[in-house]
Amino acid sequence: HYTMPACYILYSESVNKFYIGATSETVLTRFNKHIEEFYDKKYTGVAKDWEIFLSIECVTIKQAFKIEAHIKRMKSHKYIENLKHYPEMIEKLLNRYS
Repeated sequence: HYTMPACYILYSESVNKFYIGATSETVLTRFNKHIEEFYDKKYTGVAKDWEIFLSIECVTIKQAFKIEAHIKRMKSHKYIENLKHYPEMIEKLLNRYS
């Protein structure tokens, strides 16, 4: 069973923060690790109400890491929200980092 690498974004309403990551596992598997505090003392430990906000399937893990870095560089809640509302933005990212 092959899983697609992905860049994913989690959101916590209680702290109004996004978490941006990349994984070669399924996003749900990685999400569950965050929720179960598998990653000791990590950023997601600040809240208990994380949800999967967005998942971007990538061709390679390298592409997922590049998209993760790009989104982090933007440092913008609005940019992240726009990614969800405008799928063409995701297409541009996938093409740019293909």
